[in-house]
Amino acid sequence: MAQDDPLCWNSRPSIRAKRHRPGAIPQSNVECKQGGMNQRRATLIGLVAIVLWSSIVGLIRGVSESLGATGGAAMMYSVASVMLLFTVGFPRIREFPRRYLVWGSLLFVSYELCLALSIGYANSSRQAIEVGMVNYLWPAFTILAAILFNRQQSNLLIVPGFLIAILGICWVLGGEQGLDLSGMAANIRDNPLSYGLAFAGAVIWAAYCTVTTRIAGGRNGVTLFFMLTALALWAKYLVIGGEAMELSYQALIYLVLAASAMGFGYAAWNVGILHGNVTVLAGASYFIPVLSAALAAVLLRTPLSLSFWQGAAMVCIGSILCWFATRAKPPESTQSADQVSATTPRRNG
Repeated sequence: MAQDDPLCWNSRPSIRAKRHRPGAIPQSNVECKQGGMNQRRATLIGLVAIVLWSSIVGLIRGVSESLGATGGAAMMYSVASVMLLFTVGFPRIREFPRRYLVWGSLLFVSYELCLALSIGYANSSRQAIEVGMVNYLWPAFTILAAILFNRQQSNLLIVPGFLIAILGICWVLGGEQGLDLSGMAANIRDNPLSYGLAFAGAVIWAAYCTVTTRIAGGRNGVTLFFMLTALALWAKYLVIGGEAMELSYQALIYLVLAASAMGFGYAAWNVGILHGNVTVLAGASYFIPVLSAALAAVLLRTPLSLSFWQGAAMVCIGSILCWFATRAKPPESTQSADQVSATTPRRNG
C-alpha cells in the first residue's frame, strides 16, 4: 500500500525504508539516535502535539469572537501557513501524484472549512464545545471507512465501538438529561448549520484519510493545503462578507496561539510519528476529545455538566474499541511499528 502523509491516523509507513521519508518510521531506537533524535524525546514532542491540537476548539472560538467566524479563520490559517513554511517547508508540488494533489487539496480544505466555521458559527461557547465534540466522530468514521474501502482487517469490536461513539455524541447533545432525543433535536434545531458542518467535517476527514492512504505516494502536502484553506476563507470573506474584525490584544493573543497550535502542533506530531513510540502516541491521541473539552472549558470559562463528560468519555471509549478492532495479531516476522501506525490518529481538530 502506498504511503500516506503523517496527517492521517491510518497511514502505513514502510518498515523497510532506509531513509526517513515523510511518513516513514525508523526501525529502532538506535536508528532514531543515529538521526540525532532520541525516541523518548520524540515521543514527548508527539505528546505536545496532542495537547496543542486539543486546545484548537477553545482557541478557534476565542479568535472568532473577536475577528469573526470567517475573517478570524482566514487570519488564523494565514499565520499558521507562515509557521508551517518555516517548520515543515513548502513541498515540491511537481513530485505529487496528480490525484493526491486534486483530491487531497479538495478534501483537506473542505474539512478545515467545516471545522473552523462550525465552531465560529456556534451561538455560544457551550455550543462551540459541543460542536467540537461532534467533529470527534472522525476516528470512528475513518476506521469504518478503512474497513469498507481499504480492506482493513477488523473484528467484531468495531460494532460496539462505533455504536458507543455515536451514543456518546447523542449523550452530549442531549444536554443536562444525557440521552434525551427531544432535547438533542431541539439542540440541533437551534443551530443546524454548526452541527451540520461539524458532522460533515467528520465524514470528510474520514474520506481524506481513506483516499490519501491509497494515492499520496508518501507525499505530504500540509503546507500547501493550509495555504489553500487560507485562500478559500479569504475568498469567502471578500465575496460573501463576514463579521467586522475587532483587533485587540486579546484577539491577537488568541490568533497567535491558535495558529501556533495548528502549525507547531503538526510539526511536533511529525517528529513524534517519525521517531517516537507510535503505540504511546496512538493510545494518548484517543483521549483528545476529553482533553479538548477540558481545555476549551477553561479557555472559554464555560462549565460543563456531568452528562457532557459522560458523553465525551463514550466517544473516547468507542474510538478506542474501533482501534482495537483493527489490531489483529500480525505474524511475528512483521510485527513492528508498521502495524501500530496503521491505526494512529492524525489530530483533534
